Amino acid sequence: MELDPLLLSRLQFAFVVCFHAIFPVFTIGLATFIAFLEMLAFKTGNPAWTRLSRFWIQVFGVAFAMGVVSGIVMSFQFGTNWSNFSYAAANFIGPMLSYEVVTAFFLEAAFLGVLLFGRDKVPQGMHLFAACMVALGTFISAFWILAANSWMHTPMGTELADGVFGVTSWGQAIFNPSFPYRFAHMLLASFLTGSFVVAGVSAWYLLVGREVEANRQALSMCLWLILFAAPTQAVVGDYHGLNTLEHQPIKVAAIEGNWETMRGMPLLLFAIPDQQAETNRFEIGIPKLGSLILTHDLNGEVPGLKEVAAEERPPVWIVFWSFRIMVGIGLLMIGCALAGLFLRAGGRYWRQPLFLNAMRLMTFAPFAAVLCGWIVTEVGRFPWLVYGQMSHIEGLTPSLTGPMVLFTLLGYITVYAVIFSAGLYYLMLVLRAGIESIDHEETHDVERPKRPLSASHVSIEEGGH
Repeated sequence: MELDPLLLSRLQFAFVVCFHAIFPVFTIGLATFIAFLEMLAFKTGNPAWTRLSRFWIQVFGVAFAMGVVSGIVMSFQFGTNWSNFSYAAANFIGPMLSYEVVTAFFLEAAFLGVLLFGRDKVPQGMHLFAACMVALGTFISAFWILAANSWMHTPMGTELADGVFGVTSWGQAIFNPSFPYRFAHMLLASFLTGSFVVAGVSAWYLLVGREVEANRQALSMCLWLILFAAPTQAVVGDYHGLNTLEHQPIKVAAIEGNWETMRGMPLLLFAIPDQQAETNRFEIGIPKLGSLILTHDLNGEVPGLKEVAAEERPPVWIVFWSFRIMVGIGLLMIGCALAGLFLRAGGRYWRQPLFLNAMRLMTFAPFAAVLCGWIVTEVGRFPWLVYGQMSHIEGLTPSLTGPMVLFTLLGYITVYAVIFSAGLYYLMLVLRAGIESIDHEETHDVERPKRPLSASHVSIEEGGH
């Protein structure tokens, strides 16, 4: 069987991006949570906030390290697998990646050292400032990366001439039509991911009766944030969908499983898209609701997949079901937020085992939602690398062969499996040690660590069970 270098290159990049994405989306939300804890500790002087911050900084250190390691090879793939694209888009993509390093990575790297090792060496206000700068650095990093990626979906401010994209307007290129919606959508996803992880871990500690007061406070904070962020995410997602309908109508057609351009399109709750037959099997839908959601008109017109040639249609079943899984998880998040609000009466939210178990099970749900969202976004623009202007096959490295890509893909899978296993093992040690390890460290003469991951290692060694 002949190995297709295009398909394998797309699978390779998808694997690396999906593996890497789960770490930034977590650390962005967690960094903000830590900065808020530091602010509360500075303002109130309550040691409970400091203890919570010290514990979650350990978790942040491990996740941040895994994110950096897993993300390094992504930029290399532009040159190895997508050299034609790299050459064509260098005038824009190159500066975007450079700005991310200069304005975000350096900021995070500098103040992360203070955050991890400087608590007893700098004034408390300086430590709070470091936490805020790390959180700000994660926002700036997301800004540049999403600006570059959004340009590939809605290219503006550039002109393709002689196979090279020249920048005609930096403002239009950076703040392209889809960027504001995608940036807001990703930040809210990050806040929800961080909140559900902290809430899930706190719920687990409450179920086993460990550090009840501190974990009750952490759970309460996260539930308030989820109550705000989850419904807001649904609203932002709706605006994002309207923007996508305007600029990438075929992606929306794939999301909705809509083959024929029609008015009063139903909202399909279930279907099995048959791409070869250009139809859906076993449809279950709500009449006209799809048009109402997408056009805010019961009889609004929605384009169908048959508007373009078969080779320009994305794999419908992947986009169709990934979107529904994402939306389903979003509805579960809203349900958890409302349940938490209802259980606030009498403080039942931290004493109801059923609710705590539900929050514990929801710990990993945001990661699945984020991955499904990325799949919808990236698979949905097929066959375009730069939407409407450069296809995947045009951006591929000409000399690339199938066996070459297969070899590197298997190598990435092997290395990343080792990284993930080691990181997850180390992270579980931190979680098992719990906040009690902070108290143990404070009451013993523990040598100050000198390496980033050692900030977590000391607490594991001294306070682990």
